[in-house]
This record gives sequence, structure tokens and C-alpha cells, in this order.
Amino acid sequence: MQPLPDLVTLLRDIHWALVGGLALRAYMPERMTLDIDILIHDRDAGAVRAAFESAGYHVTGQLRIGGFTVQNPAPNSMPVDVLTRDDPWLEEAFAHPSYDSAGYPVLGRPYLVLIKLQAGRTQDLADTQRLLALTPLAERTAIRALVEQFNPELVEDYDSLITLADLEFGLPQGNSGAGQDR
Repeated sequence: MQPLPDLVTLLRDIHWALVGGLALRAYMPERMTLDIDILIHDRDAGAVRAAFESAGYHVTGQLRIGGFTVQNPAPNSMPVDVLTRDDPWLEEAFAHPSYDSAGYPVLGRPYLVLIKLQAGRTQDLADTQRLLALTPLAERTAIRALVEQFNPELVEDYDSLITLADLEFGLPQGNSGAGQDR
């Protein structure tokens, strides 16, 4: 498991969650990554920036997708990409996080799938396929409803990733028939 700075202490009462490659470790074996991606609400950006700066981090840039990058000057420290959003589902997602084995909050699987589908980058789509592999049918159906509610244009992509996950990893236990959630 890749070591992380003590973000729980650093960010105290601010709602945040892991969302990048490290978030996957709450659901499957983690993959290596070169940075730490966290998600916060837009309104908390100033407080989060101040918390990082008080802990000795330096802001090293702005993210085109919203947010900023901070870096601890200590050797071998990973940069932290702080993604800022104000999606209507964000409060609900922060209210019901999952946790990785180190106790860090992770965006729950439905919202992690949604945000990775929205990002649409190759690695995010591969992560989504792995997140959906062997996910029970009832959970897949709930995730599909969430995608349909907030980004209906992504439902076809979601269905395709379900099909690919089932072809690569097999159907989830207890499910029979096609893996598509329709």
C-alpha cells in the first residue's frame, strides 16, 4: 500500500475523499500512481489551501478541471491534486463515503464510477471497468440509475463497460444472464 500523508488530521472537519488511483484500494488491489487525488467541495477550496500551506505544502499549479496541486517539500512526497466541484450529488457522496484499509475516506463506488465516467480519460474508463467487475447486479442497477440521473449521455458508456467487465472478469456471483443492467 502506498503511504499517504495524514490528510485526516490535516483537513480536520472538511469533507473530502480520495478519487484517483488510490481510491481504488477500497474496492480492489490498488494500482500504482504518481499523485494523490482528493475531491472537495468548491466552497472549501480556500480552507483546504490554507490547511495545506499551514502544514508546509506549496501550491504548485492550478488544475484545468478545477482545483489545484500542492506539494510537500519533503523528499519522495507525492503531489496532491485537490479537485474542486459543486455537483448536486456531492453532499450525498460525502455523507456516505467508503474507507480504504488505512481509514481514508474514499468516494463511494457509485459516485466514483460517475466521476470517472465524467472524466472519460482512458485510465478512468479502465478503472471504471475494474470497479464494475464482479459488482453485484443490484449495485450495478443503482449505479446505472445514478449515471442516468446526473449524466444520461454516459449510460451507453456505462453499459459498454459492464459488458467488457463481464467478458474479462466473468459475471458476478449469483447473477445469471447478460451483465447489462437494463
